[in-house]
Amino acid sequence: MIGDISASSTAAPSAYAVEGHGLVKTFGSFRAVDGIDIQVPAGSIYGVLGPNGAGKTTLLRTLLGIVDPDEGHRTLLGEAQPLRMARAVGYLPEERGLYPSMKSFEAIAFMGALRGLPLHVGRERAKAMLEGHGMGAAIDKPIRQLSKGMAQTVQLFGTIVHEPRLIVLDEPFSGLDAINQEKLEALIRQQARNGVTILFSTHVIAHAERLCERIAIVAGGRIRFEGTPGDARDRLRSQVRLRTRADDGPWRAALPADTVREEDGWHFALPDEGIEPLLRALIDGQAGIENLSIERPGLHDAFVAIAGAAVAKQMVQQDAAEEPA
Repeated sequence: MIGDISASSTAAPSAYAVEGHGLVKTFGSFRAVDGIDIQVPAGSIYGVLGPNGAGKTTLLRTLLGIVDPDEGHRTLLGEAQPLRMARAVGYLPEERGLYPSMKSFEAIAFMGALRGLPLHVGRERAKAMLEGHGMGAAIDKPIRQLSKGMAQTVQLFGTIVHEPRLIVLDEPFSGLDAINQEKLEALIRQQARNGVTILFSTHVIAHAERLCERIAIVAGGRIRFEGTPGDARDRLRSQVRLRTRADDGPWRAALPADTVREEDGWHFALPDEGIEPLLRALIDGQAGIENLSIERPGLHDAFVAIAGAAVAKQMVQQDAAEEPA
C-alpha cells in the first residue's frame, strides 16, 4: 500500500479481508439479504455466484459499508466501520459511470484521486496502465469515443490505480465480449498474484469456475453453499459413459442399478467401490470395451443441484441476454 494514500485506520491484520455475520438487509417487506455469514480469506479470489435479484449487490454494498445492515455485523480489512478503509478498497459497481468528455487517462487519475491518490501520480500511472495493456492510442481520447469494452477497461483501471488491498467488482463481465472477458480475467489473476484480495459477483458460472478459490452461491438473499468449486462439484458423483461391442452378456449384471441405455452406449454414476470391479466384469464377460470415460461434474451441474434447475436456467438466460451484438 502506498504511504501517501494509506487508510485512516490502523485495523489489526486478519486472516479474512472481509467478514459478515448474521447480515440482514430489508427494503420494506423485502429481505434482500437474509441472515448471511461470509468470510473472504485475505489474498484470495472469491466469487459470489447467483442470478440477478439474488441479493449479490446488496450484500457487497453492505460489506463495503455503503449501506448498513438491519441486523448482524461486518468487518472490512479488520475494521468494524468499513468506510474507514475506503482508501484501501477499489470498488467497481454494476452501474458504470464515466464523464463522457473526460480523457481516458484523466478519468483514471480522477477516480484514483477520489481514493486519496495525488492527481499527478494518478496521471502517470494511468498512462502507463493504458500503454501496458495496448491502449496507448486511447490515452488522450474522450470516453465518448471509446468502445464499450475500452470504456469499461478505463473504469476498471480507475478502480485499481491507487493500488488497493481489496478489489470489489460487481458483475464485472457484464456486457463484455469474449476477448475483453479474457483480458479482465487475466487482470484479476495478476492482481491476485500481487497479494490483492479480489471479491466479485457474477451470474456467469464459467467465470467463477475458472477464477475463484472459493465461492458463495446465493439465491433468495441466502447463501446456499460456501466453499471451493471442487467442494461444490464433489457433492455430485462422477458420471461414467461406456460403449461396448457386445449388446448383452453376463457382464450386464455388473452394471449399476442406475444405468441408462443411450444411443451410443451406457451412462451411470461412478459406483462407490470405483470402476475396477466393473472393469473386471466387462473384461471377463468379453463385453468388448470400445470407450469408457469418467466425467467429473462441472460447477454448473453442482449449481443446479444446490440452487435448483430454475435458478440455473434464469442465470443462463440472463447471460444470453447480455451478450454483445
